[in-house]
Amino acid sequence: MQKILVTGGSGFTGGHLCRRLAGSGCDVRTLVLPGQDVSSLESAGVKIIRGDLVRRETLDGAVRGVDTVFHIAAVYHEENIPRQLFWDVNVTGTQNMLEASRDAGVRRFVHCSTVGVQGEIEHPPATEEAPYRPGDYYQQSKMEGERAALEFARKGFPVVVFRPVGIYGPGDKRFLKLFRHIQSGRFRMIGSGEVLYHLTYIDDLVDGILLTGSVPGIEGEIFTLAGGEYVTLNQLVRIIAEILGAKVSRLHIPAWPVWAAGALCELVFRPLRIPPPLYRRRVDFFIKDRAFDITKARQRLGYKPAVDLRTGLSRTAEWYRQQNLL
Repeated sequence: MQKILVTGGSGFTGGHLCRRLAGSGCDVRTLVLPGQDVSSLESAGVKIIRGDLVRRETLDGAVRGVDTVFHIAAVYHEENIPRQLFWDVNVTGTQNMLEASRDAGVRRFVHCSTVGVQGEIEHPPATEEAPYRPGDYYQQSKMEGERAALEFARKGFPVVVFRPVGIYGPGDKRFLKLFRHIQSGRFRMIGSGEVLYHLTYIDDLVDGILLTGSVPGIEGEIFTLAGGEYVTLNQLVRIIAEILGAKVSRLHIPAWPVWAAGALCELVFRPLRIPPPLYRRRVDFFIKDRAFDITKARQRLGYKPAVDLRTGLSRTAEWYRQQNLL
């Protein structure tokens, strides 16, 4: 029986991965922070280990006897998170986990990065070879964490890196605000709406992650994991509106005045430690191309995303309804 450690099992992706692994008969443990409620994972047969990535001494017991580590845990980009915390967890924490895993003789270390390390894509769809262009502190910290993982690979430790694209599906609320605005009729497109956007349904992502942990001969490589199609924002909004039975206004708001207003809000509110009502990262959603080429994952991993965009969005909307969120 393969022994596997997943960091960040309390999160959306990590939780799905833990449950899939446990359901397939693996001996699964997950590293989570003290105090986090992971009773659903315990019910699924996942062993819970309390620890902290930034405290190296808490990691040795977690990796002891483990065959494969899936390092999913990270601090994600949200407002009012201290910049140093991104660095502490996403860089130093990753280095700590790499060191502990190497010292424990782990056979493969799978590191979860993000396509955000490539920032805005100049020539979509981007391959894994597109240059680093991180656009904010979160993306910078993930870039440095990825570089640390690749450096361990260069020194002979069996590391594989994957970069997920826009994760969504039942159980996740990152796109809830967009669904709500479209359903209410209040949604207004900022900019032309012709920028490209790419998503990854959670079940497809877990399929890809499992492949990065099992396919032989891919150590030291990077793989982009995404859905089988990308669309313009106009198309994405239209599909969601059709699923919800809503109508979308044809009014488009110029992007750059809104972006400038976001910059001003950040300048005024952040020193006061008050969440800005508008910030530039939210506007970036409307003005930056994010589309990716998954040919490498298809050819080298045998990755085959099975859930088309409309089906995935429909399942997500249905979960929102079941939870009385729409």
